[in-house]
Amino acid sequence: MGKAIAIGATPALLLFLLYLGVSPLPLFAVVGIGIMGWWLFRARPGSPAFGQKKRTLKKDSVPNLSFENIGGQQRSKAELKEALDFLIHRNKLRDYGIRPIKGILLSGPPGTGKTLMAKAAAHYTDSVFVTTSGSEFVEMYVGVGAQRIRELFQEARTGAKKSNKNSAIIFIDEIDVIGGQREGSQHREYDQTLNQLLTEMDGITTDQEVQILVVAATNRKDMLDSALLRPGRFDRHISVDLPDKKARHMILGLHTENKPLAEDVEIEQIATETFGFSGAQLESLTNEAAIYAMREGNGVIQQMHLSQAIDKVMMGEKTDREATQEERERVAIHELGHAIVSEWVRPESVSQVSLAPRGQALGYVRHHPGQDQYLYTKKQIEGQIMICLAGAAAEEKVYGNRSTGAQNDYVQANRYTRTLIEAGLSDLGIIDMKLIGKDMLHHESTKILKTLYQETVQLLNQYATVFEKALDVLLKEELLSGEQFRMLLKRYAKDAVTISS
Repeated sequence: MGKAIAIGATPALLLFLLYLGVSPLPLFAVVGIGIMGWWLFRARPGSPAFGQKKRTLKKDSVPNLSFENIGGQQRSKAELKEALDFLIHRNKLRDYGIRPIKGILLSGPPGTGKTLMAKAAAHYTDSVFVTTSGSEFVEMYVGVGAQRIRELFQEARTGAKKSNKNSAIIFIDEIDVIGGQREGSQHREYDQTLNQLLTEMDGITTDQEVQILVVAATNRKDMLDSALLRPGRFDRHISVDLPDKKARHMILGLHTENKPLAEDVEIEQIATETFGFSGAQLESLTNEAAIYAMREGNGVIQQMHLSQAIDKVMMGEKTDREATQEERERVAIHELGHAIVSEWVRPESVSQVSLAPRGQALGYVRHHPGQDQYLYTKKQIEGQIMICLAGAAAEEKVYGNRSTGAQNDYVQANRYTRTLIEAGLSDLGIIDMKLIGKDMLHHESTKILKTLYQETVQLLNQYATVFEKALDVLLKEELLSGEQFRMLLKRYAKDAVTISS
């Protein structure tokens, strides 16, 4: 109503001033200065209009998530509980003269459950839980990030008192955004934010009634500033790694509890085939399997749905690309090359060979990872390089040339080659990579790849009949199971030899 009156009255006022012979310009100047002053007042650092909205804690500010709800990570959970016990038994610490822990840093790959661990920590200690992200403190205006840090800690103290709690946990995700290494005398807005965080963690403004524990998460611990990592700031550094087979089985069990599984589903097999999957990927796998079952109108999730979900998570959804017959044959030859060398390197390793386009791939071989492995010999790494090169070698064997389809294979092969050199397993011996010139590194890498490529070509020449028979099946069915493929190998390549570990 007031806005409409102002809009209607303004032209009338201007006409009246002009009628009296009074210039309206001074009035415009006064109004403009008033508006600018109002905007500057509202836009001061820390005001709600300028920065983020002020958080409001939920009524139930303690997360309802326990460590038992998190699959795997037994070592990390035990280490975190031990650190959290210092927060629970404060009187006992005082008797021994032990200072409280100020911060816990959770580091590890994405999707491994760092946020879940922080929520479970708040539940375990019955603490108010306040969460934020490093990106929320990034601003172009100086002082805004530091102000938000102060508000964050004050909010945690106030929230704990309102909830009648004597402790609060502040969780900062992606702390590397504000806690990165400082560069000499260069001054950045991030530095003020980091300095304020260090000040708050040092306890200069300590509230004796409420003890605050900072839990932070990062994927790049190596990027953090040393002042943040020293004792007295983040006292405990806990690694949250990718789950092993036992942990994957446990995580899959948790995420399938509320899903209708067929009686013949083997979670153990799925756990075996998902080496390298994070907890988030395993959750996505079970969700995608349920979606496949729903699409088909199937009342239960079957083993094939879980198998399809593995491909979806690894490679992406099936695409509608229509390749020419020549391309399909070349892709089939390429993938059969990978499969043959994979079985030669490690028998029973091929799970399936597919011509169904997924993501950016026109075809793929899904490998059965076998037992979790973290140490590799020179022979094993060379075998992996040969598997990578086998697709291009198969194309060259059949067509006399190669295609761009091997581009990603070369990237993986070069990564394995670099691992050989860095581990001191190449002809260069044990070296310091910083002291090796690029030319020498390139020469050694090229020599390794050239030698192994020649060995791969010679190996594939022994499997001409297998190529012919498997190609016919793959082009017709677009899918060749590992069992079918091994039957063809057994029938047409009786003299196959395996590499010893």
